[in-house]
Amino acid sequence: MRQVTLAKNAGFCFGVKRATDYVSRLLREPAVKKIYTLGTLIHNRRYIGELEEKGVFSITIQEAERVAAESDTLGKTVLLIRTHGIPRDEENALRALEKKHPAFHVEDMTCPFVKRIHRIADTETNEDTRFLLLGAKDHAECIGILSHVTGEAAVFSTTSELEAYLGASPARPTDTKAVIAAAQTTGSVSEWKKTQKYLKKLYTNAKIFDTICNVTETRQQEALALAGKSDCMIVIGCRDSSNTQKLYQLCKEICPDTYLVEHADELPDLSERERISITAGASTPDGIIMEVYHKMSMEDYASLLDETLKPIHTGDIVVGTVLAVTDKCVYLDLGTKQTGLIEADKLVADPSAKITSLYKVGDQIKAFVVRVDDKEGSVSLDKLRVDRDAGWYTFVEEAKTNPIKEGTVTAVVKGGLTMDIEGYRVFVPASQSGVAKDGDLSALVGTTQKVKIIDIDEERKRTVASIKSYQYEARKIARAERDAARDEAFSKLEVGQKYVAKIKNLTSYGAFVDLGGIDGMIHKSELSWRNIKNPAQVVSVGQEVEVYIKELDPETHRISLGYKTPEMDEFTKFASTHSVGDIVSAKIVSIVSFGAFAEVAEGVDGLIHNSRISLEHVDKPENYLTVGQVVDAQITGIDTEKRQLALSIRAILEAQKRAEDAAAREAERAEAQAAAKAEAEERAKERAEMAPYIVGSID
Repeated sequence: MRQVTLAKNAGFCFGVKRATDYVSRLLREPAVKKIYTLGTLIHNRRYIGELEEKGVFSITIQEAERVAAESDTLGKTVLLIRTHGIPRDEENALRALEKKHPAFHVEDMTCPFVKRIHRIADTETNEDTRFLLLGAKDHAECIGILSHVTGEAAVFSTTSELEAYLGASPARPTDTKAVIAAAQTTGSVSEWKKTQKYLKKLYTNAKIFDTICNVTETRQQEALALAGKSDCMIVIGCRDSSNTQKLYQLCKEICPDTYLVEHADELPDLSERERISITAGASTPDGIIMEVYHKMSMEDYASLLDETLKPIHTGDIVVGTVLAVTDKCVYLDLGTKQTGLIEADKLVADPSAKITSLYKVGDQIKAFVVRVDDKEGSVSLDKLRVDRDAGWYTFVEEAKTNPIKEGTVTAVVKGGLTMDIEGYRVFVPASQSGVAKDGDLSALVGTTQKVKIIDIDEERKRTVASIKSYQYEARKIARAERDAARDEAFSKLEVGQKYVAKIKNLTSYGAFVDLGGIDGMIHKSELSWRNIKNPAQVVSVGQEVEVYIKELDPETHRISLGYKTPEMDEFTKFASTHSVGDIVSAKIVSIVSFGAFAEVAEGVDGLIHNSRISLEHVDKPENYLTVGQVVDAQITGIDTEKRQLALSIRAILEAQKRAEDAAAREAERAEAQAAAKAEAEERAKERAEMAPYIVGSID
């Protein structure tokens, strides 16, 4: 018994589905007169052929000016940028045409994952960087990415090519360029891992961005797992598709019996294979995948003919070939004696659609048997029902991998709400609506809401969703994104880095500043050399300050910042202009049991110890000094390390006393000298008066 396994992640990726869905919506808009794509929208020839049949053609950048000019008379014309993206100069040229021609509209269908690499190239590269990209040099995606790079850039398809480019290790030892590395979104995961390992050994500070689409990675891992347990692997997709080729090469390395086919008609004879697995590239439509799957699932191709000859019953699903097409219906050859009939309202959902332009003789249509009329020899069929069923299962499969959906609340019903999501009725229990218990659910009717699919009953085709769960997931994702942004910002920080930043808010213990998405704190002890009670004494919210990183804590993501500098230190300034012995004017600011603190300059205080207050013994300084009193004091000590001044009133008093004592002694000496002089003069006078009476002298 043959076992055929279809990979869960085969087919359209998010970016491709987004683009194809948008084209489908444009085709249904009457106001849109012409639709073009700049280059092929996706890498799939059959899909592009189907678009051309519907009037959607690809053009080159050189033709865009003509198309834009034609829109002036033709009306609304839409040009879609392909999913792989385009070079920046081409996009600028298109935007200029869009401004010049009001009816010309440019819609960017570039995959969001590719857009992310554009942003990385825009913000991370400059003349001092080297941008390294793992990918195909001539691929449209890589060409577009390189247009956003400033400075040196290189594209390599293997790690060996990168090694050859950089040279033998250590590469370019005198080179100071910072390395930025990324990969094409559809790149080989295994090759990218080897590249990362090589770069991390070579550069200690290389910035490596994981840019391979997670869907691509999942698809490749799933394909490798299937290849390991299969006799044969079938990879479906266009041969010029990069991601399809990578899938094919990866599978072939594990399972040599691997085939790359673009559609079911290219399948080889696999009648002797028992275990066959199927995967598909990101640009492969579901229809092509299912054709291959159904063909491979048949035990015997000839049995298909036998099945068609069996009687047809109401409820069967049949495949017929179009025999004729009218404006009201199509007729099908079902391979039986009956002819299939599908009326317009059972064929297309759009009543204004022209059936003769949508279908032609030879097309195959799968439909649901509504009624079998053996007398008339006809079978009434319903294609829309099959489409809805197929869409339902597609909806289910998508919901399993991506449960987040968006839709419109249609009504309040018993127990909750109903929503229309992608055309399917979805139930939201009241408890999952996000509305408070006994709240008004009707307020949500008509609004667009995002939900998380929480339960699917495939047999009964019932889906249950939760607005509340989505909101929780959204908050969780937002937190994760904030954490990731914070981690990335933190990784760029280094102790000593300086910033000019604004004060964000103040607390009792410090000031917080915004360092570009991440907060740093200046502790109040770092705001001033003085002992301050509140940061508001020094800075205010919104004020720009120059700070530097003092400490980083990787575990808590705390950033301690420094603000004060030696130039701000009033004590240092004071100490540079004053010396021990200087007399300063001091204002008493506080009195304590052991002395008084006095301010000698703004921000500069000194202590007058009890023993330095008076010539007397002082027990209570408040008996000698009062707060606010201004006194003269002598600097008796300057401790620059402890930032302390020693002041003394007593030193001045002692100096004054010494001066007074010296003056008193000088006065006493002068008085003694004057007295001695007067006495000598008196004796001399007496001798002079007695001289006449002295007859002779005694020898």
